[in-house]
Amino acid sequence: MSADKETLFKQLADAVVDMDEDQAVTTADAVVAAGLDAYEAIEKGLSAGMERAGQLFDEEEYFIPELLMCSDAMYAGMDVLKPHIRQDAVAEKRRVVIGVIQGDTHDIGKNLVKIMLETSGFEVTDLGRDIPPARFVDAAKEIKADIIALSTLMTTTMDGMGEVVRQLNDQGLRDKFKVIVGGGPISQGFADRIGADGYAINAADAVRLARRLTSPDVAAA
Repeated sequence: MSADKETLFKQLADAVVDMDEDQAVTTADAVVAAGLDAYEAIEKGLSAGMERAGQLFDEEEYFIPELLMCSDAMYAGMDVLKPHIRQDAVAEKRRVVIGVIQGDTHDIGKNLVKIMLETSGFEVTDLGRDIPPARFVDAAKEIKADIIALSTLMTTTMDGMGEVVRQLNDQGLRDKFKVIVGGGPISQGFADRIGADGYAINAADAVRLARRLTSPDVAAA
């Protein structure tokens, strides 16, 4: 990577970490003006910056407000770069259906996971909050999802996650989708009990889990 390109990509990443939307736009404009690959700029600049922000969140140096402002800067840069992406540069994206299970309207955690997944190259369909189990199954079938990601912060709604798995089993679809769960009251033990494929303790962990579950070796298993 040339020095100029490396400098611009680093500036993009820094703009995200620094929560600086204006700098993200200015640097993205410079990338376009220099004729650099827009997809590579997103991957090695904006996404790299969001990954660093996620690490700071893990280390409790950043908290939810900071992470959301980082994502605003990332999306500002992406709005500039997206129209310039060459279609042949984009690999087929892995698809995720995400939402908060029926009975729960807490969605900050779900929104963070969505942001982190998108910046990591996943195509995310966000169903929102208070979503019935059957809607997750239907949406996964509609978009041919790789992963169904379920969230809740309430113990009273946890059984809805198990109901998603039960409906997949009843329809003979369980082997077509990976199911991951997360949220305050959720544990690996609970994930195991309902037959989910994995549990993530936070947004960064959810990305690592999603990558692992959609890796060629695991997908072929």
